[in-house]
Amino acid sequence: MGPSTPFLILLLLSWSDPLQGQQQHLVEYMERRLAALEERLAQCQDQSSRHAAELRDFKNKMLPLLEVAEKEREALRTEADSILGRVDRLEREVDYLETQNPVVPCVEVDEKVTGGPGTKSKGRRNEKYDMLTDCSYTISQVRSMKILKRFGGPAGLWTKDPLGPAEKIYVLDGTQNDTAFVFPRLRDFSLSMATRKASRVRVPFPWVGTGQLVYGGFLYYARRPPGGPGGGGELENTLQLIKFHLANRTVVDSSVFPAEGLIPPYGLTADTYIDLAADEEGLWAVYATREDDRHLCLAKLDPQTLDTEQQWDTPCPRENAEAAFVICGTLYVVYNTRPASRARIQCSFDASGTLTPERAALPYFPRRYGAHASLRYNPRERQLYAWDDGYQIVYKLEMRKKEEEV
Repeated sequence: MGPSTPFLILLLLSWSDPLQGQQQHLVEYMERRLAALEERLAQCQDQSSRHAAELRDFKNKMLPLLEVAEKEREALRTEADSILGRVDRLEREVDYLETQNPVVPCVEVDEKVTGGPGTKSKGRRNEKYDMLTDCSYTISQVRSMKILKRFGGPAGLWTKDPLGPAEKIYVLDGTQNDTAFVFPRLRDFSLSMATRKASRVRVPFPWVGTGQLVYGGFLYYARRPPGGPGGGGELENTLQLIKFHLANRTVVDSSVFPAEGLIPPYGLTADTYIDLAADEEGLWAVYATREDDRHLCLAKLDPQTLDTEQQWDTPCPRENAEAAFVICGTLYVVYNTRPASRARIQCSFDASGTLTPERAALPYFPRRYGAHASLRYNPRERQLYAWDDGYQIVYKLEMRKKEEEV
């Protein structure tokens, strides 16, 4: 060993005492922390055991209550099913009674109808209509109703072209507007953002009311000329019919409707003065004049020239009428009340004389939201397209032969 060895041994011994003291303090600190953790773990275990016991007690208390609630729910469901069955049976019985009970006759004794001192306006021939087709069907009942969506305002029109593409939908919103929406198919119209799928067609003159019609690729509608209904002047209470080509977007023909003193034909639809309709026979117009302000008039129009071929005074009253349509040459008028209730076909007029009032069915429409602003019959589908307080509705019709008894 060298002379420096004793010095190194003394230096190491002097360092060992502080290290041993620090280690002792660290061990004591770790023991205290472990003891604290063990105490907390014991507390957590006690709490978990207590909560588990409380949960078991709660479960034991709730199980009988759940069993009772399940039994009561089943009893309520059974009772609800029974009530629903009774309600359905009552509705069928009410529908049967409404169908069997006669309604207030729509024929009123009036000198203008019975041929008394009243005079007819020029052009009203009231001659029997010669059918152009072999169509001989009449409505038996309104079989079903489908509410498609809600679009636009409370009054408007939606329809298909009975002679055009089977899928295309035409929507004319409002009673005074100049822009129509055209949808490629019904599915596009039913979408929430439907207008994105639609093309817009703007007509040169705004339409009046909800009496428009799409037929053979043309939009037929009534225009209020200067001095027309409500405008004063020599054309007071006259309307101009417009024939608008939808593809070319041009007016191809127009004609002043040959009736003076026009008034709204439907007592519950004050904005419509001429209601155009199409069926298997062609183009028709429903209107009313001051000459006989209590009944509706019907006219057969030439779709090519807009000429009036024949006119009839019908026995169907204006009061409480809301809309009408034509099937196989027969006018069907729909009546309602104010405020709106359940609508019913309460008057029909067959221009050919085949369907007698005794054989005509007077069906009710299914329950719905409000009043019909328009009804359009599609002879290809035998369906009605209705605008009901902003809701677009499709009614499927059940038909029968006109000669058959109700």
